[in-house]
Amino acid sequence: MATVLNVQNLSKNFGGLRALNEVDMRIDSGEIVALIGPNGAGKTTFFNCITSIYTPTEGEVRFTPKSGTESRINGMKPNLVTGLGMSRTFQNIRLFKNMTVLENVMIARHCRTKGGILGALLRTPAIRKEEQEIVDRSYELLKYIGLHRYYNDLACNLPYGEQRRLEIARALATEPSLLLLDEPAAGMNPQETASLKQLVLRIRDELDMAILLIEHDMSMVMSLSERIYVMEYGCMIAHGTPDEISKDPRVIKAYLGEDHA
Repeated sequence: MATVLNVQNLSKNFGGLRALNEVDMRIDSGEIVALIGPNGAGKTTFFNCITSIYTPTEGEVRFTPKSGTESRINGMKPNLVTGLGMSRTFQNIRLFKNMTVLENVMIARHCRTKGGILGALLRTPAIRKEEQEIVDRSYELLKYIGLHRYYNDLACNLPYGEQRRLEIARALATEPSLLLLDEPAAGMNPQETASLKQLVLRIRDELDMAILLIEHDMSMVMSLSERIYVMEYGCMIAHGTPDEISKDPRVIKAYLGEDHA
């Protein structure tokens, strides 16, 4: 199985604070992998480092998209990382709330467009065709996610759970090889969480991509993930299958609680 993401000895300092300390991770194609840990463990900082929102202080981040060409992405601009095939959602929803649902997905297609400024000004046939393809592809993704009936609504008017799903649709619009989900079930009720779980499985199986998720819903993590990494205080303290993680005394003490059976 091909490795999509290979992270070695990743560290991140903020002044005198070491937020990540020599973190290793490997994700293979077609895997669903979870990253868990207490609040403040460094999970979102890790996401920010591997997507180049932050530049790591030390270590290597190597990404291999479906094209098969490995790239070292340390310090690469975030838009270029997205263009390579790594896309993400955010812990706090970051939709363009005064744009329509369809427009939110369309804007994410920018990294896959070829037309330049001159073509856009001249409204060439090629540009008009590409623009129509963006609209069509974006609407198809809304249908896939189940949001097409809202296509002309403002994003801010969507129910909370549907806003979460719209963020996923927008991430998928970039055609990623690796999808990063930062607490996708946060704030959802049990029915919405169950529906989200089925969506994540469909995305992995039907769209052929690896998925890395940060999530506090342990039931969802244990039932979805093939492997789990556990962080505490910026360090990776455990790694294994859901069964191995649930029995690891370090995880029980740090995350699940001393009395966990």
